[in-house]
Amino acid sequence: MRFKIDENLPVEVLELLRGRGHDVLTVMDQRLGGAADSAVASACRTEQRTLVTLDLDFADIRAYPPTEYAGIVVLRLTRQDKRHVLEVIERVAALLARRSPDRSLWIVEDGRVRVRE
Repeated sequence: MRFKIDENLPVEVLELLRGRGHDVLTVMDQRLGGAADSAVASACRTEQRTLVTLDLDFADIRAYPPTEYAGIVVLRLTRQDKRHVLEVIERVAALLARRSPDRSLWIVEDGRVRVRE
């Protein structure tokens, strides 16, 4: 799968997903750091990459309809320290082995994943 990691996530997320065989770029790789959400979303749509982010704005299906994207994964966590984020991404990576986020919104919480298609 193809992913774009938002600037609000640690670089280790890229390493973790690449280690599982995914094609991964970061927002910073493409000089989109500090860019408007709409610019990041547009890049993801053009490149057919699933966005992985902590930015809850991307959970707004009116602004970012899931069917128009290769997937949006929003982490909605009680803690956002690096260790916890990486633990959650490990669980998400295991789920990715069974299911694609294509054309859906995944809201990833500490103990569950909600999917909106």
